[in-house]
Amino acid sequence: MPHILIVEDEAAIADTLVFALQSEGFTTCWLSLAGEALERLAQEPFDLVILDVGLPDMSGFEACKRLRRVSEVPVIFLTARSEEIDRVVGLEIGADDYVVKPFSPRELAARVKAILKRIAPRQPEAPAAVADGPFRVDRLRYQIHYHEQPLSLTRHEFHLLTALLAQPERVFAREQLLDALGVAADAGYARNIDSHIKSLRAKLRAVHAAAEPIQTHRGLGYSYTPER
Repeated sequence: MPHILIVEDEAAIADTLVFALQSEGFTTCWLSLAGEALERLAQEPFDLVILDVGLPDMSGFEACKRLRRVSEVPVIFLTARSEEIDRVVGLEIGADDYVVKPFSPRELAARVKAILKRIAPRQPEAPAAVADGPFRVDRLRYQIHYHEQPLSLTRHEFHLLTALLAQPERVFAREQLLDALGVAADAGYARNIDSHIKSLRAKLRAVHAAAEPIQTHRGLGYSYTPER
């Protein structure tokens, strides 16, 4: 039974979330402070965290940054702010989804189920470790080496790079790359692919500055070009 941590300082909202999630068969834990949540996460495993951005002791963004140093547990942000820059920042620091208040509790529960389904362990359909030129992909360990150097990738970056490496020279539209992340194309996150690609390129250049394995095709999308 999936165990969900809710970090929300407004009791009415938290009560609504607890009811909606427990009605779907989840177990829940509610905390109102980010500091308490980080301590609890260090002591107890959770399957997903619902994290309010505007907490009284620490912003949800800062809490997520600290959490990502030690854990890849899925995070859904709750916020009263709907500006695109806030959504981009939230996703760039490692969130899996971003929900603006007021929201439908049933929709949020559906998003939780979709994320948990997407990250559920699967039997590998291909060999665990696959080499492609300077890249070595280890699907079981969620690790990619580039020129023998391990890359520190978020889960989204791992899936994006794996999708590109699997089909060299193919041009992927942003919507197709969203599908590789398990995100619906109509969720409004297509432009956030650009942020993930930018981060990926920076990590690749840190290993091999002269190479440019990820190519941009203006108006179309992105592709992986093997190094010659």
